Amino acid sequence: QVQLVESGGGFVQAGGSLRLSCAASGSIFSWIPLGWYRKAPGNQRELVASFTSDDSTNYADSVKGRFTISRDNAKTTVYLQMNSLKPEDTAVYYCNAQIRRRQWSGWNNYWGQGTQVTVSS
Repeated sequence: QVQLVESGGGFVQAGGSLRLSCAASGSIFSWIPLGWYRKAPGNQRELVASFTSDDSTNYADSVKGRFTISRDNAKTTVYLQMNSLKPEDTAVYYCNAQIRRRQWSGWNNYWGQGTQVTVSS
């Protein structure tokens, strides 16, 4: 069983920081962390930060300069450092990755269960 497990969400005041983690576990031959998304009530899920094909990073305009995505391949974990948080950052945050369970198997897309981030004004 392969799963992505997010952690690190919580309640923080505006201007504060949180660090989200997303750990892939189970039978994993290789993985490609794709990025972090978020969904606020009444809104569609939106891409927050991602890795590009040339291994650089990409951010939504609303979080540029405040959020940083990183990864530790040895731990199959991807992180989202969130600084200078604003009330409009309040949402459920999800990580997304493609994982290959065996050398001969195809790639499958996985989502974490989500972690709630609440920023008070």
